[in-house]
Amino acid sequence: MITGKASAVFTAALAAALISGGCATKKHVREAIAPVQQEVDAVQKQSNENKTAIGDLDRQVATADEKATDAGKRAGQAMDAANNANQAATQAGQRADAANSAAQQAQSGVAGLDRKLQNLDNYKLVDTKQVFFQTGHFTLDKDAQAELDNALQSLGNMHSYVIEVEGFADRTGNKAMNVELSRKRADAVVRYLTVDHNVPLRDVRQLGVGSEFPNAVNKTKADRKENRRVDVKVYALDMTGGQTSAATQNTTQNTADRLRTNPQQ
Repeated sequence: MITGKASAVFTAALAAALISGGCATKKHVREAIAPVQQEVDAVQKQSNENKTAIGDLDRQVATADEKATDAGKRAGQAMDAANNANQAATQAGQRADAANSAAQQAQSGVAGLDRKLQNLDNYKLVDTKQVFFQTGHFTLDKDAQAELDNALQSLGNMHSYVIEVEGFADRTGNKAMNVELSRKRADAVVRYLTVDHNVPLRDVRQLGVGSEFPNAVNKTKADRKENRRVDVKVYALDMTGGQTSAATQNTTQNTADRLRTNPQQ
């Protein structure tokens, strides 16, 4: 648009020179239009410079737009990263709370376990039953089964208990045979309790004592019957932390002595 204006000015000047000079020479024409040409050249130069400046401005605007777009992308990425970090922090806090809760529960459980361990020796004797056998036999008759059923009823809803089963024999026969016979009698009682009545085997302790520690002097038939027996003792765990009775402690000590003296089972 600037070039067209310059051309029009130049044409007008040329026409004026021709009209006013008439027969002016070419030199005169050149001298007349020289200032106009210079002005045209200056205008053209300014136009070119303006084009260059506009081009530079366009490029700067484009660069600024690219930078703004890139900055927007980085801002979005930063926002996403911040949201992810916030979620991770929330999850870490939740895990920390869960770990703290678990630690408190574990501490409570350990405290409860400590109390139980402290009471492991505090068993109280709650029931004692005796079942008897014929000479040389180790099978349970109906009377023996009925007596064991009564012992089972004494368990009720107890969870922390121990059943001691000790088998005995009279002094008929040799010692080794009597130990084996007493063990089989104890086995018969344990089988009846665990297999027939679902008493957990882990809650039962058994021992075949043999002819040691007789109930009677073993001289008469009635004495020998008293010695062909299995003693069933039910102990309940005293969770109050109190000491066991003297009778229970004596019974437990007697059982320990028998275990040391007669380790066969």
